[in-house]
Order: sequence, then structure tokens, then C-alpha cells
Amino acid sequence: MGSHPLNLGIRFLLELAALTALGVWGWHYGNETYLRFVLAIGLPIIMAAIWGIFNVPDDTSRSGAAPIVVPGIIRLAIELAIFILATWALDDVEYYRLSWLLGGVATLHYLLSYDRIIWLFKN
Repeated sequence: MGSHPLNLGIRFLLELAALTALGVWGWHYGNETYLRFVLAIGLPIIMAAIWGIFNVPDDTSRSGAAPIVVPGIIRLAIELAIFILATWALDDVEYYRLSWLLGGVATLHYLLSYDRIIWLFKN
């Protein structure tokens, strides 16, 4: 179920890229120095927490643990929302090529992980 080591590696890098994109956006839009740090560090931490807390039990692409159990469709929506937000954030700070790259690789990842998507819809 989408747990090939190469695919998991790509997913991990995508997650890091998404969190970094949100930090870059926060840094760009913080008007004051302290606000820059709060947004650049806080946004990725909040998104990482959401990503790590809301899980479907026995998801083999994750640890299998689910601190807060959610249906698969909710988990998928969370993941997609974070990737869409990160892609938008890069576009908003005018990193257009990186925006397209992140969005494209994330889309390709989900297309290749169709078995996990089906599993999430069933759980």
C-alpha cells in the first residue's frame, strides 16, 4: 500500500518541502522581525503537528499509530490541504517554478500511491 521505500522517501522529502514552503511564506509576510520568526517557525510546527496527530490506524505509510483517529478521507484531505497550501505559498512569494515543481511532484506521488488512496477511501 504505497509503502515502497523509494515512494516513502519521496513522500518524506515532499513533506519537508511543504513545511519549508510554509516557513518561507511566513518569513516573507512577517512585517516585524519577531513576527517573521513566529510565522517562519510556527507555521511549519503547526502543520507538522496536524500531519502527525491525525492518522488512520494501521496506515503502513506512517508509523501505524494514530494519536487522534480520523477516517481515511479526512486524512487524505489533510494531506492534500497541506500540499495545496504549500504550493500556493510558493506561488504567493513568486517562487513560481518551485511552486509548479512541488505541486507536480506531489501530484505524481499521489498518482503512484493509488493503492494507498483506495485504502484511505475504504478506511
